[in-house]
Amino acid sequence: MMSLPQTRHLALDLADGVLRVTLDRPDVSNALNGEMVEELAATVEAIRDDRSVRALVLQGRGRHFCAGADLKSIAGDSGAEARSRVVAFNRRFGEVLARIDSAPQAVAVVAQGAALGGGFGLLCVSDIAVVTRDAKMGMPETRLGLPAAQILPFVVARIGLTQARRIAMCGLRFDGAEAYRLGVAHELADDADDAASRLESVLADIRACAPGANAATKQILGALGVAPTPELLDTAAERFADCLTGDEGREGTRAFTEKRPPSWVSDQ
Repeated sequence: MMSLPQTRHLALDLADGVLRVTLDRPDVSNALNGEMVEELAATVEAIRDDRSVRALVLQGRGRHFCAGADLKSIAGDSGAEARSRVVAFNRRFGEVLARIDSAPQAVAVVAQGAALGGGFGLLCVSDIAVVTRDAKMGMPETRLGLPAAQILPFVVARIGLTQARRIAMCGLRFDGAEAYRLGVAHELADDADDAASRLESVLADIRACAPGANAATKQILGALGVAPTPELLDTAAERFADCLTGDEGREGTRAFTEKRPPSWVSDQ
């Protein structure tokens, strides 16, 4: 019998064949730390072979879905030890994205507020994404002196290389309407209540489908896409760590915290 893991940063609710996973760090806009990433991995693994679970829903508690990685908690001091910690965190998040992407269940994401960086990556590995018009999403990492790293292969698979290049190289943020236009989102909701209503309609459609057939369909779809290789995810983690523990990453995260432009902007 399937048993869900004990979690501290995720709220889990399994009912009527739907596992609702709520990112539960609202005081930091549900930013991802190492423990939350491990809890996501354990949760996805727990239901992988259970066809009584028809759908996995990811959402965020409070005003935001997910503001990305909690850089303060994973970076710490500079040096070799900090760099190794960043590599491990970043690489593990890529693995978790791949697990969610290939989950046999239908995966739905409901995003309001911030869905940036890693939060944007979670949107891009969903089967169905519902976003509110005023949601703020994108890949602002390069404006912090960082590469988007682990999420890039999944963003490219979602919206194509040309759009991913534009968003990443300009560090863009955009609203729900633009996400819908780009194909990141499938449902554009006016507000949280509308998003909840649209989600229920999506879940009704999922329940009308045979769970084994959906699992087989996900397997076929996964084989058609451009799956990120372990080597690519390894390299992405190394480059992310180089940047976060280097001069640009430290300056970018300090500038963000201090609400000022980083030096590469103010020096122009």
